[in-house]
Amino acid sequence: MPPIVQISLDLTSIEAALETAAMALRAGVDWLEAGTPLILAEGLHGVRALRRQFPQTPIVADLKTMDGGYLEAELMAQAGATHVVVMARAHEETIRAVVQAGRDFKLKIMGDNLACPNPVAAAQTLAALGCDYIVHHIGYDQRRGIAARGEPVPSPLDRLREVIAAVDIPVQAVGGLSIEQAVSAPAYGAPLVVIGAPLVIDAEAFRSASGDVEESLRLVCRQVHAYGS
Repeated sequence: MPPIVQISLDLTSIEAALETAAMALRAGVDWLEAGTPLILAEGLHGVRALRRQFPQTPIVADLKTMDGGYLEAELMAQAGATHVVVMARAHEETIRAVVQAGRDFKLKIMGDNLACPNPVAAAQTLAALGCDYIVHHIGYDQRRGIAARGEPVPSPLDRLREVIAAVDIPVQAVGGLSIEQAVSAPAYGAPLVVIGAPLVIDAEAFRSASGDVEESLRLVCRQVHAYGS
């Protein structure tokens, strides 16, 4: 697939999410992500607001589903999401339920290997169960806790090539990447580039970052999209 830029709207108000999304789309972003903080704060209302404002744009609902998979996916599809996220550490029946909801409601399913002891094997399981994409993910709390102890912090780039080689579906690398690292993901073979903190979102306060974000994001989009030309 051609390289895609996805912006993570890890904000806690609909107003801020809509403002940031509009800026991102002007800059050339392809997909919007209703981040977990937005879903926790605003729920289905946040996804509905994004769909009303941006009727043609793919919307990823980062549910991080662990149980009740069919209903969660169904509700997000009805609200206007085009993609939902299910966790590899959920029970296989939950993953199957989300995949079935994807078929029933024309959703794409993203399987997230966060906190799996073997992320490569987890990616293979997600693919075998019918997920459409893999999210190769190093978690926020994991990174902060390890850094606080002064230990080397893992990066999703560390085993990215292994994950890509293990599955036949597109892979996305998420978690603590610098902008330069995120932009390099297509060179590894991971076409789905997520941009959030620190360029657009303040990771500590979950608010829009300061500075000329739109121009910076425009440059990111040009560089990522150039991989597909």
